[in-house]
Amino acid sequence: MMPTFNDFLIKSSSDISLIGFMFNIVLAAILSTILRWVYIKHGESLSNRRQFSKNFILLSMTTMLIITIVKSSLALSLGLVGALSIIRFRSAIKEPEELAYLFISISIGLGLGANQTSVTVAGLLLIIFIIIGLNFFSKKNLENQNLYLSIENPSNKIDTEKIINTLKKYCSSINLSRLDESNDNYEVSFIIEIHKFSELNELKKEILGQDKNIKITFFDNKSLS
Repeated sequence: MMPTFNDFLIKSSSDISLIGFMFNIVLAAILSTILRWVYIKHGESLSNRRQFSKNFILLSMTTMLIITIVKSSLALSLGLVGALSIIRFRSAIKEPEELAYLFISISIGLGLGANQTSVTVAGLLLIIFIIIGLNFFSKKNLENQNLYLSIENPSNKIDTEKIINTLKKYCSSINLSRLDESNDNYEVSFIIEIHKFSELNELKKEILGQDKNIKITFFDNKSLS
């Protein structure tokens, strides 16, 4: 007698080793904690890296749990397709670096959920090595730049070139970090080097004089973690 589709789905299921599962989920927590430390110490995002990186551990462990359960049953894997069609993950991602680290966290969960432990560990260590190496060389160019400057204006009436020319009058070094511009908002961030408080005060006055709706923020380059 030809097997029915339901019989095929039932027979395609396999048991999950509890010991192996516990080992992998603990390892996922450890690896994502290491990734969190790397992001806090070596990330270049302007957001609160310590707060954002708390998601890495939960994301890795959840992904690992889903993959472990789904791979044990064809029926569950088909059900996951339907579940993903009604569930949407939304997060306020402002910088590509944040998205990259989220993908690394998901990769940890995927690899361990598929029991590819050695490949996952080796791949993560290689990625971390590359991140630290790139960060080391990039910071050599920014080591003398001591402040982040963020300028925001809801009315979007700022001339970027005019802002840069103003910065050149008071800053010995300028590096454009981010520029977000739309019909109803303008936000630009710089890493600058400035040595005197009087120059900082004059710079602030001149920028604020360009538009009454401008919001300007200065904060220390070394206090973002």
